[in-house]
Amino acid sequence: MLATLAEALEELKEAFVPTVAKAESEDDEAEEEEEDEDDEDEDDEDEDEEGGDQMDTLRKVCAEDHHIQPYVHHYAECVERVTKAQEDPDYDQLDYKEDCVEEFFHLQHHINDCVVPRLMSKLK
Repeated sequence: MLATLAEALEELKEAFVPTVAKAESEDDEAEEEEEDEDDEDEDDEDEDEEGGDQMDTLRKVCAEDHHIQPYVHHYAECVERVTKAQEDPDYDQLDYKEDCVEEFFHLQHHINDCVVPRLMSKLK
């Protein structure tokens, strides 16, 4: 019975008495900072080796594809037309203001159709 009472008191003591950690010295902190800097340098090197996102690279390649060029041209014409219309001093009073949302979505749709099979083959 005395043993169980001693165990119960020990558990109570552990529950209420805070655990105290040993303070680190300045040397330990300096070593940790150097290790952190080394780790960051290694991470930077890994990112450089990867060369960026494969999907972004494929998007650029597909945007230059001859099948996609009509959509790129159509979008560029729309942007030029809208920019020219915005330069007009009466632009604020116009009832209809053209935007290039539809052309943009068509372009992105066709670029995505080009990118997906190429990306999936690289990810396998």
